[in-house]
Amino acid sequence: MQTSNRLFEDLARVASGALSTLSGLREEVETRIRERIERLVVEMDLVPREEFDAVREMLARAREEQERLAERVSALEERIKALEARRRSSTSARKTTRAGSRRRGGEEGSGPASSGASSG
Repeated sequence: MQTSNRLFEDLARVASGALSTLSGLREEVETRIRERIERLVVEMDLVPREEFDAVREMLARAREEQERLAERVSALEERIKALEARRRSSTSARKTTRAGSRRRGGEEGSGPASSGASSG
């Protein structure tokens, strides 16, 4: 019976050693894979998630600001158009008024009838 006990003890020791070896091998493989993946990430120039999220947030804020500025520019352009239209209409009204007064002044001040009436 002692020989069979001893056989089982030897088998248990061998199995235990094999398991510890496999465990160490597994850790070694995981370490190597992790190192390789990290090297690939660096070579591919990938960014960490935190940086990506920060840049995405900055982009969203910049987009909102750009939209606000576009609205302001549109409002200012409308104001400029309105001011230009008002200036054109007041300028054309002045030209019309000046032209009308010239015509009237020219008709009253010229010709023999008007000079004869004032001399007489």
